[in-house]
Amino acid sequence: MNIVPLLTVMAAAFTAGAINSIAGGGTLVSFPALLGIGLTGQQANVTSTLALWPGSIGGFWGHREDLAGIRAFALRLMPPSLLGGALGAWLMLITPQKLFDQLVPWLILTASVLLAANDPVNKLLKKIHGHERTPGWWIAAICFQFVVGLYGGFFGAGIGILMLAALSLLGLTDIHQMNGLKNLLALCINGVAIFAFLAMEALRHPGYVKWGYMVPMAVAAGLGGLFGSHMAHRVGRGPVRIGVISIGFVLSAWYFYKTYGA
Repeated sequence: MNIVPLLTVMAAAFTAGAINSIAGGGTLVSFPALLGIGLTGQQANVTSTLALWPGSIGGFWGHREDLAGIRAFALRLMPPSLLGGALGAWLMLITPQKLFDQLVPWLILTASVLLAANDPVNKLLKKIHGHERTPGWWIAAICFQFVVGLYGGFFGAGIGILMLAALSLLGLTDIHQMNGLKNLLALCINGVAIFAFLAMEALRHPGYVKWGYMVPMAVAAGLGGLFGSHMAHRVGRGPVRIGVISIGFVLSAWYFYKTYGA
């Protein structure tokens, strides 16, 4: 294996881990890096998801105490998260390679828009008083979470803001509880997607997981997460988020040109 591509994706994974620890959106660094060394869109998506998932375990563990008092939310929203994540992963795996590659610029653009909408949406949600949690609200929340899981299993970047918005509209106001539940549900979505990826890798689609890149990237992402946790208070999430969003929009423009304009 050429050392230059390996070092490139390890650096991207380290950066992605640090970004996820500070502000979120690390997939917008690791995914394009894998595309840049020649992987297909599906190979890059699966390998990036596997490499960054251990970091999400740490994020959940760090917020586990914040789940106290919202067990009902977790128990009701975990099943649609798991079902949606599994279906989204399956759809990604059966999507023809050419079609998925054509979707890449749209996926990067969608994730960038979601990240850009994070702060404005949070400000708006703070002004919204919690609604009474009627059966209709629960049904709507479960259906919405299923769609979030579907998107998360298919690609995944930017699902955090979607979940925070849904939880706010359900009446949750404690941001620590919301983050704890968001991390738990993201862990479910990505975890079941990874299970589907590995099952398909073993049974039907060998070659989607690039193990020679994935394992070093996972180590690098873990180290990046530790680094990011120490730098979070020094750097601040605002500048990091702006940088990630800017990278996302530039990359989406490049891939739109490369896919449709060249």
